[in-house]
Amino acid sequence: MNVERLLRTLISPQDVRSFHRRLLRWYRRNGRDLPWRRTRDPYAILVSEFMLQQTQVATVLPYYNEWLRRFPDFSSLALAPESSVLHGWQGLGYYARARNLHALAKIVFRKHGGVLPDKIDNLRALPGLGRYTANAVATFAFDRSVPLVEANIARVMARLFDVRDPIDSTRGRETIWHRALDLLPVRGAAAHNSALMDLGALICTPRAPKCRICPINKFCRAQNPEGLPIKKPRPPPKDLTEAHAFIFHRNRILLEQSSGRWRGLWILPRARSTKGRPVHMSIFPFTNHRITLKIFAHPPPRLRTKAQCWFSSAQLASIPLPSPHRRAVEQLLARATTKALQHLCPSLTSFDMSETKKVAGASWFRRKKN
Repeated sequence: MNVERLLRTLISPQDVRSFHRRLLRWYRRNGRDLPWRRTRDPYAILVSEFMLQQTQVATVLPYYNEWLRRFPDFSSLALAPESSVLHGWQGLGYYARARNLHALAKIVFRKHGGVLPDKIDNLRALPGLGRYTANAVATFAFDRSVPLVEANIARVMARLFDVRDPIDSTRGRETIWHRALDLLPVRGAAAHNSALMDLGALICTPRAPKCRICPINKFCRAQNPEGLPIKKPRPPPKDLTEAHAFIFHRNRILLEQSSGRWRGLWILPRARSTKGRPVHMSIFPFTNHRITLKIFAHPPPRLRTKAQCWFSSAQLASIPLPSPHRRAVEQLLARATTKALQHLCPSLTSFDMSETKKVAGASWFRRKKN
C-alpha cells in the first residue's frame, strides 16, 4: 500500500491495520454466501462478473447455476450457436454482455486452449473486460492483489474519505480507485474486496445507511453519509413509442429477428399500421429511454421478409425473446377467449383459438411452477 498517500489522507498505517481487522471480522460473521464465492474456477467467476454488470445480485442468482448447467466451460459456450446463448441470457437484459461473453469464450477456446489468461493486461484485451471486470477475475480467480471499484465499494470509499467530486466524473472516478488502492492489503485481497462489497450492500446502503452498527464507522469522515456519493445530474429519460404487430394464424405466431437493439433475438414484427386501439401496451426502461410498447393486431401478410419466421406455439419457450415482447405475447395468449380473440384477430380459426388457450395455460403453469 502507498504509505505516503495514506498519510496525506490522515489515516496512519496502524489505523489501516485496525481497519482491516474490523472489516474482516465483520465479514466472517455477516458476509453473503454467494455461489461464485465457493469456487476458484476462472470460467465460473467470469460468468458471474459478466452477469453482475449493471445487474443486482438477487436478479443474477437464479440465472447463474442454470447457465453453468447449460454451458459448463469455455468450450461448450464457444461451440454453442448465438441463439442458444441469447436464450440462456434471456431475462437478464443488456444482451451485449452475452455476445461479448460468447466472443470471449471463442477466443479463449481457440487461442488459449480453453484456459483463461491470468495476467491483467491479457484479460483486458478480451471482449467485454474493462478495468473492474479484469481486476475482479484476477483477484477472485487468481488471487491477485488488485483493487476493485463497483457501485457498493464506490459508495463506501466516497463516504469513508468524504469524496466531494462526482464519482461519475473522471476526477472523482480516479479518486475512488486511488482510495481503494490505498486500503488494499498485500495478501487476502479477495476477502478484503468481498468484504467491502458486502459492507456497501448490507450496511453502507444508498439510503438510510446503518452507521451505528458499521464496523469501520470510527474511520469514516463523512458528515452526511446519505448525501454521498455525489453524482452528476442525469438528463431526463427520452420518451419513445414503438409499434409492433401481433400476428397469429394457424396456431403459429409471426416473429422477426432483430438487427437493432436486440440483435439476434426474436421480436414481434414492426406494425404496418397503427390504426385502431392497441391490443397491448406497456412501458419499459432501456438505458436513458422510457419506451412505450404498443402492439396492434394484424392479419397475416401475403409475403414475409427474410428476417421473419412463423413459430408454433410450442416453440416459443425455446427461442430468445426480449422480456417486454415475451411478456406481451404471453399476456395476449392468456386473453385468448373466443370472443376476445375473434375481435382482435378476425383471421383466427377455431382450431387456432383452442390451441391458443392451451398455450396460454401452459405459459401460466410455467410461471406458477417457477
